[in-house]
Amino acid sequence: MIDGFFALVWSGLLNAVTPYNLLVCFIGVAVGIAVGALPGISSTTACALLVPFTFAMEPATGLILLGSIWTAAIYGGSNAACLLNIPGTPSSIATAFEGYPMTQKGEAERAMCIALFASVFGGVVGVLILLVAFAPLAELSVRIGSPEYFWLCIFGLSTIASLSYGNSMKGLLSGGIGLMIGTVGLDPVIGTPRFTFGVDALVEGIQLVPALIGIFAFSQVLQLTEQRSALIGEYKAIPHLLRSVLGELAQKRKMNLMRSSLIGTFIGMLPGAGGPVASLISYNEAKRWDQDPQRFGTGITEGIVASESANNAVIGASLIPMLGLGIPGCPTAAIVMGGLLVHGIIPGPALLTESADVAYTFITSLLIANILLIFIGFFMLRLSANLLRMPMRWIIPMVVVIAVMGTYSLHSSMVDVYVMIGCGVGAFLLSRVGISTGPMALGLVLGPIIENSLNVSLQLAQARGDYFEIFFMRPVSLLFITLTVVSLVLPIVQEKYRLRKFAEAS
Repeated sequence: MIDGFFALVWSGLLNAVTPYNLLVCFIGVAVGIAVGALPGISSTTACALLVPFTFAMEPATGLILLGSIWTAAIYGGSNAACLLNIPGTPSSIATAFEGYPMTQKGEAERAMCIALFASVFGGVVGVLILLVAFAPLAELSVRIGSPEYFWLCIFGLSTIASLSYGNSMKGLLSGGIGLMIGTVGLDPVIGTPRFTFGVDALVEGIQLVPALIGIFAFSQVLQLTEQRSALIGEYKAIPHLLRSVLGELAQKRKMNLMRSSLIGTFIGMLPGAGGPVASLISYNEAKRWDQDPQRFGTGITEGIVASESANNAVIGASLIPMLGLGIPGCPTAAIVMGGLLVHGIIPGPALLTESADVAYTFITSLLIANILLIFIGFFMLRLSANLLRMPMRWIIPMVVVIAVMGTYSLHSSMVDVYVMIGCGVGAFLLSRVGISTGPMALGLVLGPIIENSLNVSLQLAQARGDYFEIFFMRPVSLLFITLTVVSLVLPIVQEKYRLRKFAEAS
């Protein structure tokens, strides 16, 4: 059985490294990096647009194109996050917390290089776990239901306490605003419009991506217009960049890399959670385990490592339920699943016997894509860093145009553009009084998931007649409840310990 597994992997690898497939993978990685850096043009959008081009390709080749774009686009979002404080994808929200402060200190190249290698490490870990154990893990992921999702997202919300270190009230207010924005639209149970104020276009709710583009991209443009400097930041070419970054990751960040990659893999297996949840939770865990959590937000590498390794580990992990059970783990995985179905390949338990050659060629090609990402990404980050040399008066209109185009292209709707502008102006005004946008984005991402999971869990508990057992007696739920309590109590304990040490020192 083991010999047969290695034979399938070797056969898939040989198919993946044929000249034509390598060329397709190379093109996909280059396009993905560029796409990921553009706000609104996410990996899901790029893959959806390119699915028709895969119709004329062999099934494995078409999947290689989609998979390489997906892999590179998630990393590409970190470039915009580091240079402009504008996450190119929702998965790069936490990267901006540390990447942009590093850019302002003249360490843009270092920030992007750390994001590159952390992304590759997380991506490889996720794909290796997919390759070795996707059949049993797929069965495990389907056993995790709505109660577990509910407590997972509550645990995610508890990270507001860490994201708002030093001013918890403003952080809670920001998170509450994000949750409120997520409630706009029809009630998922009784179908009553909420907070639509008679505007029919809001019945469908506030879409996540336009809101995030407004909160981060448009509000950042307004903040840039207030700056009197001619450039975003100082460009400094860092000597021996590659050697210093690899040395730091190998010697000081091993535990952070592995912990964040495993967190991303676990969350990626859960259908619907995705990269934003994984990166924010990993960022919080890196902050929790750090000896001096106050450093976070000032431009340190630990935050970038945690965010990027987690959101790229999600890619391989989100394919586990899709390939094993036919349940997509995220929207992009659903697009890839559509590419399989177009070619007559049915995801599920029979995939390994009926179309094993295609499955293993696709999985091993993701490893190849991560290897190519090192070379193409390093070359492109040097080019991207030159953006810092552009005058501010050129960058501001360019970002506005990209934000509007990216927002409009999602659904060809001007309502999304108005939502983007409104959220951007609101986030800008809140930033003027010291309210951070990080907790707001977290509430916006997690709010709809919490509401849907809670409703389904309540209906399940009502059907069984036991609310306590459904919410508090399931093993995975107990794990997340414990982590939530620790997440809420630990900042208080750390603050008291810090004050005591300060008193002893003085």
